[in-house]
Amino acid sequence: MRARLLARSARQRATPPGPGYKWVALSNTTLGVLIATVDASIVIISLPAIFRGIGLDPLAAGNIGYLLWMILGYLLVSAVLVVVLGRLGDMFGRVRIYNLGFLVFALASIALSLDPLRAGAGALWLILWRIVQAFGGSMLTANSAAILTDAFPSRQRGMALGINQITALAGQFLGLLAGGLLAAVDWRAVFWVSVPISVTGTIWSYLSLRETAAGGRGRVDWLGNLTFASGAGILLAGITYGIQPYGGHPTGWTNPLVLTGLIGGVFLLLVFCVVENKVAEPMFRLSLFKVRAFAAGNLAALLTAIARGGLQFMLIIWLQGIWL
Repeated sequence: MRARLLARSARQRATPPGPGYKWVALSNTTLGVLIATVDASIVIISLPAIFRGIGLDPLAAGNIGYLLWMILGYLLVSAVLVVVLGRLGDMFGRVRIYNLGFLVFALASIALSLDPLRAGAGALWLILWRIVQAFGGSMLTANSAAILTDAFPSRQRGMALGINQITALAGQFLGLLAGGLLAAVDWRAVFWVSVPISVTGTIWSYLSLRETAAGGRGRVDWLGNLTFASGAGILLAGITYGIQPYGGHPTGWTNPLVLTGLIGGVFLLLVFCVVENKVAEPMFRLSLFKVRAFAAGNLAALLTAIARGGLQFMLIIWLQGIWL
């Protein structure tokens, strides 16, 4: 099986794609990014209907964890894995990882829409499959830009990446709107909507996308992957539980477990930085931040994400409390 896949990739690279391939790549990756970002936000506004549907009060004693992980589980996994999966795409083939991401996303969407359980078990089912869905979505978002970079000439690359990023931004707001409208029909419809799109995208990407750049079969930076994923995951989990009430306080920043998570997460990320500066084939080259354009672009993206998050928060309140 592996030999056939390698032979297929070699044949694809040996035969240059036609002039229309770049538009196929743009269309498919835009669809992938759109569905991944829509699903990142569609559940947030639908939570009241979802919890009513599975018969669980998320604000009751002991249930707040279900609420937090339903909100942040998808986002946490996406934040932790996107760098790792992008690197794996560089090594083993961007289209291959992207196609696998569409397949994982489609299967998770089907499982979410078929939740057979109730109460806490039903919530755990949704949280688990949302995490799997986030894994597939991370494969899509981590490799879509690289696929476009390979497909488009340098003079059109900015346009293609711009369309892709605008779609990602639009998807986060469309998810809020779609979630509110679909939840009013049936809470399962929030997950149904992803099924036909993701299944279509899976088949389309497998039939139309091709490897146009040779994968760099280097060594996997296991220590870098482990320290980054665990450090970022522990840090974000600590922040997640830090906003939960603890010991009579409205927040949990004095919780020893939260403090341990925050300190431990930062420590592991510092270890990650040390590791990446020492290994021959790092997961991520930190020296890129010495490039002014790269550093400024990432800073701008961070500030944009912060502003977008605040706007989403206000939009959720408006949609839930006023319009819907």
